[in-house]
Amino acid sequence: MKSGFVNIFGKPNAGKSTLLNALVGEKMAIVSSKVQTTRHRIKAFLTKPGEYQVIFSDTPGIIEPKYKLHERMMQSVKSALEDADIALLIADATKDLDEAKEIFQSLRLKVPSILVLNKVDKLKPAQVEAAMENFKQSASYKKIIPVSALKHSNLNELLSTIIELLPEGEAFYDEDELTDLPTKFFVSEIIREKVYELFSEEIPYQTAVIINEYKEKESLIKIQADIIVQRESQKAILLGEGGKMIKKLGTLARTEIENFLQQKIFLQLFIKVKPKWRDNDLKLREYGY
Repeated sequence: MKSGFVNIFGKPNAGKSTLLNALVGEKMAIVSSKVQTTRHRIKAFLTKPGEYQVIFSDTPGIIEPKYKLHERMMQSVKSALEDADIALLIADATKDLDEAKEIFQSLRLKVPSILVLNKVDKLKPAQVEAAMENFKQSASYKKIIPVSALKHSNLNELLSTIIELLPEGEAFYDEDELTDLPTKFFVSEIIREKVYELFSEEIPYQTAVIINEYKEKESLIKIQADIIVQRESQKAILLGEGGKMIKKLGTLARTEIENFLQQKIFLQLFIKVKPKWRDNDLKLREYGY
């Protein structure tokens, strides 16, 4: 039996969450075309009884912190660096590779690493070869694997390489477990994902979601959540004219939460204004950061 922690690192928007979801075959991390979607370290388990258990961790994109929220996000990255057995370093093949190389070198990894060159479906074969050659010259990776996480291409080679490098050991979690995070966490993340889908500019980055009530009744689950914003003007945009936008957000979130829980839900959303919450230690703790 092989088991261990395989933690995913990279710049914002490199495709870390899409890769995690593709590897475990379940939507465990929310995804968005906007940067800085992931704020927590999200663990997901892939188990083949008697053969292997891979504990994947999606981590926030590596950035220079501007707020205390960013500092908390980078602490998640640090904790993932400390317990990794294998590091998956994911680079967007369509972007500036030198910047990704600098970030990977700055991690000062002490464990085997696999360079995952993502989004290669958008490049010509010669461009993929050139990008792989570029990385080969900069550091010693156990392997450089071109993939398309979105299109699930070449993931079998990646998974085989991961299993090959995993240390021998017993499973850390029961074979039917998918994560160590509570259901409420995923519910709040789905609501936050819909904010990223529907709103632009600063709103997604200045929004938090708190689940205040999660009650399982006979026929449905009652969920009440607060959407936290920093300014009254943001609250007005989230509400929309005549409450149009909050209704749309609620409908999209409810549909996906019901699919996730496989049960009917009653979802109630409130919007609350908490100025400068991203720089307030007390609020960050209260909101789960």
